[in-house]
Amino acid sequence: MRKITLTLSSIVLLLACKNKTSQEVVKQEVSKPNIIYILADDLGYGEIGAYGQEKIETPNIDALAKQGMMFTQHYTSAPVCAPARYMLLTGKHSGHAYIRGNHEWGERGNVWNYREMAKDSTLEGQLPMPEGTITFAKKLQESGYKTSMYGKWGLGAPHTNAIPTKMGFDEFFGYNCQRQAHTYYPLFLYKNENRVHLNNDTIAPNTRLEKGADPYNIESYKNYTLNEFSPDLMFDEMTSFVTRNKENPFFIYWASPIPHAPLQAPKHWVDYYVKKFGDEEPYTGNKGYFPNRYPHATYAAMISYLDENIGKLVQQLKEEGIYENTLIVFTSDNGPTYNGGVDPEFFDSAKPFKSTYGHGKGFVNEGGIRVPMIASWPGMIETGSKTDHISAHYDMFVTLSDLVGFENTENDGISFLPTLLGRDDQTEHQFMYWEFPLYDGQIAIRMGDWKVIRKNIKNTKKEATLELYNLKTDPMRSDNVADQYPEILEKAAEVLKAQHATPEVERFEIPMLENGLLSK
Repeated sequence: MRKITLTLSSIVLLLACKNKTSQEVVKQEVSKPNIIYILADDLGYGEIGAYGQEKIETPNIDALAKQGMMFTQHYTSAPVCAPARYMLLTGKHSGHAYIRGNHEWGERGNVWNYREMAKDSTLEGQLPMPEGTITFAKKLQESGYKTSMYGKWGLGAPHTNAIPTKMGFDEFFGYNCQRQAHTYYPLFLYKNENRVHLNNDTIAPNTRLEKGADPYNIESYKNYTLNEFSPDLMFDEMTSFVTRNKENPFFIYWASPIPHAPLQAPKHWVDYYVKKFGDEEPYTGNKGYFPNRYPHATYAAMISYLDENIGKLVQQLKEEGIYENTLIVFTSDNGPTYNGGVDPEFFDSAKPFKSTYGHGKGFVNEGGIRVPMIASWPGMIETGSKTDHISAHYDMFVTLSDLVGFENTENDGISFLPTLLGRDDQTEHQFMYWEFPLYDGQIAIRMGDWKVIRKNIKNTKKEATLELYNLKTDPMRSDNVADQYPEILEKAAEVLKAQHATPEVERFEIPMLENGLLSK
């Protein structure tokens, strides 16, 4: 791995050299850029207009793409929430990560009972990260940035050392626990270490329609729209942070829970899409979360609502005079989901890849792990540019290290700063690595255009699969050529042997990987 060390002033100088003669180059000093990292939740590769979405309108995210750079081969580090977020913040891939899957820390008691969690905060949260875990937020904090987070944490629990304010964030407002985020009208959110109680009733996730209720009558669903909509509150806190810190370099991690189920959105957006899509069959709750009268319209409304707020944030940056000195990154934590009334086939959510169950969220297929990423930084990133550089969430740590100048830790990332700045010295990944202990156990290794996938490697009742595809010639994975290229499988086996470390948490163990097996 090659470390690229550039000061911000030398970045500007290099860019100037690229576009001007030596006589015209004037050394420029720039302040550290503000950095805003927007992580949508369960947003598919094809669910925004810039990436081919035809039903859901996302003009503000599309504007970021027009202003900046689109990554066509960017990946999450894991196909579900908690491990993707852990690997993003630490720069570790799933062969080295402490958190490799969702872990609700169930040995504490009845952690899935919403009302019990409301009474007992020790039941909230997920398996904590170890004390002393280094995140890039901590490094930014040490580099003079004011750091904040808004949205869904999912990497610890109240009363532990794995909460945002102990992991590098000066301010936090949102959901500590990802189970609590299964309603957008919760009883409380957290501000730093303390609960902020909201004016909402106790409508527990998965509450079904009242007995005898007419599923076609919108009045049957009134209990699922309460008083205080959590995304509104989190957005207001974030914009306040921008106002209060506009004179200082700041970092915002906006881990929006949208569009993760349940289907809940502001009425004006739902009405907009009901008019656009027409009448539809209700979702009665048979696949979890809350019932919904207009599931397609509400899902589209959630994404357009997020897009609307992104537009408001960009406008605020412009009005405050700091837009030109702000790097904005927009991406998603994994591919589209399959439950809670979400219909990825209707929206072609992972376009051009399959997004139905077995191909989207929870799986290491392209639809589950390839995600959109847009980076915008006026004057620094080429307007309307696009790159096929292969990258992942776990590259963000070292990219920020190169950008800001803090010391990088030992991790698995490669900086994509050269790509952002249009330089020709970009180091490429020799391989990309995923292992996932849930959903029967899976592993994927990408080497150039080749991708090896193994599934059912933890479920002894199912036969393990072995798949090999060339993503350049066969992006839809229609032709498994595992029996034709033994040399590719041998290289992948070498990667597996070198990259897999036995997990510290028993739940994340995959015994087959301990033998380095990549054969049937």
